[in-house]
Amino acid sequence: MADPTTQSAQISSAMNASSTKESTYYVMELVYWRDPKKSAVAFGMSLLVLLSLATFSVISVVSYLLLALLCVTITFRVYKSVIQAVQKSEEGHPFKALMEEDLTVQPEIFRKYVDVCLTYVNRAIKQARHLLLVEDLVDSLKLAGFMWLLTYVGAVFNGITILILTDIIFFSTPLVYERNKIQIDKYIELIRTRVEVTLAKLQDKLPGAVRRTKAE
Repeated sequence: MADPTTQSAQISSAMNASSTKESTYYVMELVYWRDPKKSAVAFGMSLLVLLSLATFSVISVVSYLLLALLCVTITFRVYKSVIQAVQKSEEGHPFKALMEEDLTVQPEIFRKYVDVCLTYVNRAIKQARHLLLVEDLVDSLKLAGFMWLLTYVGAVFNGITILILTDIIFFSTPLVYERNKIQIDKYIELIRTRVEVTLAKLQDKLPGAVRRTKAE
């Protein structure tokens, strides 16, 4: 008979994998514009929020969003109340159906998503240790080169501008890649090969004591 602890861990792992797969599938559906309406709404709302944050403070953006929502709900509530008074109907509160819905977060669902986040956090910690402590010299050199490029990017763009560009790239690049996959893969492979050759030459020039591999 299997150990209950082992069974629980296996079930939790399976649930996390299923949840991750579902989330990934939903994101892929958005960025590849499988449903243009949903993708357009997600892209438009995210870009609007980022542009607002670039102009106003976070407090102002949140306040304006909540104020706009309250204006809509209060106006609709007053309108329905007037209509009910004129027609002498007994429909009740216009948001009654929404107010009666159970919006509480179930402990199982909360723990499931926490476990998923924890998996990514642990993976990031291990990867950071691998790169920062130079477990593999080539990987650490790649990170150093990437960080060096980011110093120039940071000198030109601020954080919000980078997020806006990232949002645009996030919703446009997958679609462009899907339509030009063969040509893009060809250039990516060419660049990757040249980078690997350059790094290999650089590693060969380093002293033997520094030039270590993962196998060691």
